[in-house]
Amino acid sequence: MTKSDYASSGVDIDAGNRAVELMKDAVNSTYNSSVLAGIGSFGGLFDISALKEMKSPVLVASTDGVGTKVKIASSLDRYRGIGHDIVNHCINDILVQGARPLFFMDYFATSKLNPEQTSEVVTGIAEACKEAGMALLGGETAEMPGVYQPNEFDLAGTIVGVVEREDILPRKNIKAGDVLIGLKSSGPHTNGYSLIRKIFIDVSLDTFFPELNSTLADALLTSHRSYYPILYSLLSEIKAIAHITGGGFVENIPRILPDDLDAKIQLGSWSLPPLWNLIQKTGNIAVDEMYRVFNMGIGMVLIVDKDSASEIQKLIPEETFVIGEVIAGHKKVQLIN
Repeated sequence: MTKSDYASSGVDIDAGNRAVELMKDAVNSTYNSSVLAGIGSFGGLFDISALKEMKSPVLVASTDGVGTKVKIASSLDRYRGIGHDIVNHCINDILVQGARPLFFMDYFATSKLNPEQTSEVVTGIAEACKEAGMALLGGETAEMPGVYQPNEFDLAGTIVGVVEREDILPRKNIKAGDVLIGLKSSGPHTNGYSLIRKIFIDVSLDTFFPELNSTLADALLTSHRSYYPILYSLLSEIKAIAHITGGGFVENIPRILPDDLDAKIQLGSWSLPPLWNLIQKTGNIAVDEMYRVFNMGIGMVLIVDKDSASEIQKLIPEETFVIGEVIAGHKKVQLIN
């Protein structure tokens, strides 16, 4: 099949090559001495000799996507932020097990390749990787007409990190009386966007809401933040961490609890950002459903010993909230008014 035949079928090799050229500098900026082969290779090569200095290194890997947040980004032609979304989401997912990131790989699939659009997404990925001191080791850009609708795309990523075996979270010493500390989210992060889009289907994303002090678009496209910079040095003082992603409080916190303990969350113990009130009011969503779908302004929940909670809060360079405690139970979350 000739190049023109392939292009006529909807796959443009030249567009793919142009996308690689546009993103090359951003990707290369994430490389460190451990990267032996990256962009353009059939597989990324990463030297792990430095791990020999560790006592018992354990690799931690995670794969995730951005979900239907890409629909909002696409409709507004704003792509770089979702690159940050996918990287930071994955960083947080391995941070809760105590790991530091080593390298990242991305997968971008679309109906018809737009080199500038693809470059914007991957540049955002590279920026977030660089901020975390992590290499963007490689990835895949796929043009798949007939699989994706025109102007549609999807984004996923895989992260690999490392942790000492003895430092893996959650620890086994969680007990009744331990305190739950909540850290602020930067917005909905990457979860609940199918419901958000349904709620605001008849509202222009350019609408300015005084209570948000921003347009709806700006509020919804705020990037998923990374908690790695402020938490990694404190992990030895923390018993467990829950990343509040899809499933909200109700589904995520039990993942770090022993079978005989519950988490009691005191509603009203933190400042609820106005976006959540707007979503709940506009969509007429029940309170329990809100806490099962969204992060409600809390992106990470730490479990710490009660006696050290205050000191840990002082070591975190931002406002945090004591949002509840661990109690006897059956691996559930109790929402208390």
